[in-house]
Amino acid sequence: MTGIILSGGKSNRLGGLNKAFIKVRGERLIEKTLRIYRELFQEVLIVTNSPLDYLEFDAAIVTDIIPGKASLGGIYTGLFFATSEYAFVTACDMPFLNARFIRFMMEQTGQHDIIVPRSADGLQPLHAIYSRNLLKSIRRLIDADRLKITELFKKQKVLEIPREDCLSFDPEERLFMNINTPEDLEKLADR
Repeated sequence: MTGIILSGGKSNRLGGLNKAFIKVRGERLIEKTLRIYRELFQEVLIVTNSPLDYLEFDAAIVTDIIPGKASLGGIYTGLFFATSEYAFVTACDMPFLNARFIRFMMEQTGQHDIIVPRSADGLQPLHAIYSRNLLKSIRRLIDADRLKITELFKKQKVLEIPREDCLSFDPEERLFMNINTPEDLEKLADR
């Protein structure tokens, strides 16, 4: 399986700060994500529109094939360059990734095109596994400028991991937390 890190967001609400380089407990988020990914995946891809920022890291760096198509475009690019049939995709700004939970998700592959957890906030498409079989479907959505990731879930073989299963790995329900605002950074400092 390939591990894909999406690191291309504009971060407008954080004044353009590159969220991948935010330090949490002395470690940059991108470093923590890469450490977990190396434990799990043979191939690691960083999808970014600022590739020079990531040259210090031991990972393949790719840029959007079709620029300006948000996270769905990043997923498309990552799957396009992935050499594995399946890829785990996450955003660069998730400080509480859990290797045990990702491994549990990986064990669910085989019969599905998408494996996606459900939290109290709903489905988590930026902490999910996608099959390369989805490339044509994603391209159709991008060409139609329908960029909401969950649009892709229609007419696909989707396995939803129930919230209860997620809670067994993450009783505090912080697994899917991401950093979008100064308030999110403050919450993170409290944990």
